[in-house]
Amino acid sequence: MKFQNRVTEMLGVRLPIVQAPMGWIARSQLASAVSNAGGMGIIETSSGELDVIKDEIRKMRDLTDKPFGVNIAQAFVRDPKIAEFVIEQGVKFVTTSAGSPTKYTAQLKAAGLIVFHVVPTLHAALKAVDAGVDGLIVEGGEGGGFKSPNEVASMVLLPLVRSRVDVPIIAAGGFVDGKSMAAAFALGAEGVQMGTRMVSALESPVHDNWKNSIVATQETGTVFLNKFHSPALRALRTERTSRLEKMIDDNIMPEFGTAKDLYFGGDMEAAIPLSGQVAGRIDEIKSVVDILDETEREFFETITSLSKQYG
Repeated sequence: MKFQNRVTEMLGVRLPIVQAPMGWIARSQLASAVSNAGGMGIIETSSGELDVIKDEIRKMRDLTDKPFGVNIAQAFVRDPKIAEFVIEQGVKFVTTSAGSPTKYTAQLKAAGLIVFHVVPTLHAALKAVDAGVDGLIVEGGEGGGFKSPNEVASMVLLPLVRSRVDVPIIAAGGFVDGKSMAAAFALGAEGVQMGTRMVSALESPVHDNWKNSIVATQETGTVFLNKFHSPALRALRTERTSRLEKMIDDNIMPEFGTAKDLYFGGDMEAAIPLSGQVAGRIDEIKSVVDILDETEREFFETITSLSKQYG
């Protein structure tokens, strides 16, 4: 059994599994491992370090001959020519997020790129389709990172969007293994995006303290911050985030902290450790190839078992 759908055909991948574009994390070390394992590795631009990003893309071509993509997180763009920058890198797949799909879609598609836009609501999905995107990444509120303040769970959002659009959907927020991937497909997706699972992967460049915190956390171990402002965030519960959780009158973004001291220095109180609720289901640090292989095997075991039981 193998995957064969619009996502695998558009992206040219064996597995319709996309690695989330986490700032400073989604670089060649992690992304090449995902691409080499059969999925779609993504290079981030949200860090704003475009000279470094250019080097990371160059490294990708040394580390893999498989497809990979780039993300444009519009809310964090510092270079007004970011679309031109991405086009110049020669990639064929781009995800856009944290902003309007009307801003870059036409320019990117005119250059021959495949464009998927990240959406947290039905309204946003319809707007993206009208803008001409090739597909959607439909992101439930249980996912980690920067979120819409009006969170909607994947169980509700996925089938709702699927009922109103015809383009391919990659499901994000709550997907960590083959069983959750099978559930996403049952709800209308043709692929999944993994973020927290990849942060905790062996090839992830983040400090082991963060990986171990993900492994140790419970299903209730994340907090939803900044709900009355924008962007909202989902993160691991720490002393810092527990304090910020109570700050409902002020935007907490000035209190985000020093990301690199957390990401690479291992100080869990230095910044906000972005993470999805699936952290509560991750109990081991595994290599990317093991994660993807196990996800693929469990996906087909799950749908086969259900077919035998209820077919």
